[in-house]
Amino acid sequence: MKTFNYVITDELGIHARPAGLLVKEAKKFESSIKITVGEKTVDAKGIMGVMQLAAKQGDEITLSVEGADEDAAMASIEAFLKNNL
Repeated sequence: MKTFNYVITDELGIHARPAGLLVKEAKKFESSIKITVGEKTVDAKGIMGVMQLAAKQGDEITLSVEGADEDAAMASIEAFLKNNL
């Protein structure tokens, strides 16, 4: 399992558009991808869960990736976060 911490820099946080793009990116991989904010952990492949996190600017999120393609999935999601959030 791989983990990565990231602080949201987008002034709007994880709102509808980037949440949808994040889910789309996560669905490209076979691995299980979880996002944690505070006490909430959700599946990154479900739009409703990602939206329910209500991650705001300055919030630290933790990504956990586990599976056959975890290296590629982690690299891709990490790049997505840095470029979009």
